[in-house]
Amino acid sequence: MKLKRFETPGISHYAYLLVDGGEAALVDPRRDVDAYLEALREMGARLRYVVETHRHEDFVMGSAHLKELTGAQVVNGKHDCFGRGDLRLDDGESFELGDLKIVALHTPGHTPESMCWAVYTGEEEQAWGVFTGDTLFFGDTGRTDLPDEDRSVENAERIYDSVHDKLLPLGDGTLVFPAHGPGSVCGSGMADRASSTIGLEREYNQVFQLDREEFAKKKGGERLPRPPYFRHMEEVNLRGGLPPAPVAARATPLDPGAFAERRSDGKVIDVREPEAFASAHVPDAYSVWLGGLPIFGGWVASKDDAIYLCTDGDDDVATACAHLSRIGIDGVRGWLAGGFPSWRGSGEAMARAGVITPRELKESKGLQVLDVREADEYASGHIPDAVHCYVGHLEERLDQLDLDPSEPVVVTCGVGHRAGVGVSILRRRGFADVRNLLGGMKRWHALDYRTDEGDAP
Repeated sequence: MKLKRFETPGISHYAYLLVDGGEAALVDPRRDVDAYLEALREMGARLRYVVETHRHEDFVMGSAHLKELTGAQVVNGKHDCFGRGDLRLDDGESFELGDLKIVALHTPGHTPESMCWAVYTGEEEQAWGVFTGDTLFFGDTGRTDLPDEDRSVENAERIYDSVHDKLLPLGDGTLVFPAHGPGSVCGSGMADRASSTIGLEREYNQVFQLDREEFAKKKGGERLPRPPYFRHMEEVNLRGGLPPAPVAARATPLDPGAFAERRSDGKVIDVREPEAFASAHVPDAYSVWLGGLPIFGGWVASKDDAIYLCTDGDDDVATACAHLSRIGIDGVRGWLAGGFPSWRGSGEAMARAGVITPRELKESKGLQVLDVREADEYASGHIPDAVHCYVGHLEERLDQLDLDPSEPVVVTCGVGHRAGVGVSILRRRGFADVRNLLGGMKRWHALDYRTDEGDAP
């Protein structure tokens, strides 16, 4: 038996290739499948099954495409959401892979159709491992607000029951293979671990440490942003996802003049670091750092937008396109050839924002402060008198905030990346003096400056 884990950068997604006796099963594949196919060739294995734990919301799945390429069967549960599966298993039913037995476990809570898949080697009664999808993470469980925000507590009770009734009996030695790690938008508070077992999770995971009522209240009370592209992901993944889109090949390298002419027909996304954006950028561009594109690219753009990329250099274009493609955004029409240095050396107009250190902010008087972190982050400790709006909602709610566009605004987040997105939104809306707090709240706390706790008014 062999197991290989694949991680998708930016969204902390894990897919797993399980091989035994020359046969393979792939659990929760993403849209671009070349890495999986290469691994199959290296292992000399034939893909027999594509196994799904649930309809993922944060990336486009590759199940249907892999079925078309390899003839593998798509395996999922019997819930109505999984109507297109080739092999639909009820709770407790199983299929074989080589000498392995893989048992279906219906574990609702994160979503109604969520499944876990327990693997038995045939040598012991205890399960060797279990693919838990978004039901059980290292140190946490999946969020419970996605099916219905008003029933988050009820769904938290369901996920608690799923973990205790279906996963706990597998045994302390059972290895846990979740679909996500720290940084995923499908949960919060995940532990940064390389591996875990049911027994280890019992020692520190809140789903085991709290009783049912305490857990449901805490988990159901989480206030996690729901990116707008989640709905699109659900729709396409109910059909097995989408085939890869060669957006990098279709997009056109544009010199500064052509880029300036075409950018008015779409949205410019600058994927450089926020400090570089602050020093100089293409007017009206959004700032979304390269590593943040798989999440925040889906907040500033949609599947229907024409997108023009500004990068540090041409080497970043393929990565940027892949990040966007994985959340179903295929509308990259062009990029600035040579990156921002080519724009800087041309005669085209440039804009800039500002930066400010925590010490400078503390010693200044009367500066407006905008905190663009999540609600629970803000409540745990924020700069006194800071206005709050999560960066994903900033564009739609900006007119409701008590901010004066004619006066300086300092934008802060954890370390400065999300603040960079916020800075670009304010600049696009006509705020003249906008500054990114360098180091964000991490630096503010390190200097032991005063913070207030509690929700925004």
